[in-house]
Amino acid sequence: MKLLFSLILLVLLAWGMKPWFTTHLPAGWNPFTPLALSDPPTWLTRYKLKQLASEPDVCMSVLQQGQREGLIRFRSAQGGSVACPLADAVRIERFGRVSLSSSFLASCPLAVSSAMFVHQQAVPSASNMLRTPLTRIDHMGSFACRNIYHRAEGRRSEHATADAWDISGFRFANGTVLTVQNNWARPAEAAAWMQHVFNRACDYYGNALGPNYNAAHANHFHMGMRGFNLCR
Repeated sequence: MKLLFSLILLVLLAWGMKPWFTTHLPAGWNPFTPLALSDPPTWLTRYKLKQLASEPDVCMSVLQQGQREGLIRFRSAQGGSVACPLADAVRIERFGRVSLSSSFLASCPLAVSSAMFVHQQAVPSASNMLRTPLTRIDHMGSFACRNIYHRAEGRRSEHATADAWDISGFRFANGTVLTVQNNWARPAEAAAWMQHVFNRACDYYGNALGPNYNAAHANHFHMGMRGFNLCR
């Protein structure tokens, strides 16, 4: 009973301090501020990202604001299948100035996380570490109505709900093309950037699986929404 009373008191105190939080705390640390694509990847931002799965209207509002700001271009999409229906899916066409090898289906939370990852990590780190702008991301797709590793039985893959996409490579303004298959370990500068981008992915996704995980991921980064801070 004492614990319940303490929790209620804590909630009331926090709510009473809402005006102070709104005025003094930056968005990335403010529990009362709606998520924005520009929010830094704090633990609170990651919590807000997780909450989007159960708040489709809020999620779509975040995406629409990002589209108005030129950070993502998308359209609502009808997709899925009888066995793997999709709700509130979008088709992503590009992330600001960064084009894609093809558009892809994504759940709304995947779209938000991916836009934040591209603009907060992939784009600035390319300019800082490789000294050339990132212009395109190559990928192997997102939605696929199947079980994990195409097994006949077992749990559905994140791809079955468009909650993951597989990145295979990156292209840059100076003509450089880097692929996960060829540049995860060499040459040194390219490998350092690839590994930096991969390691920062878990600030935005629930899981990121790459070449060090297993042979099935030797040629791509799997970026998915399940779990929390699982980077391998």
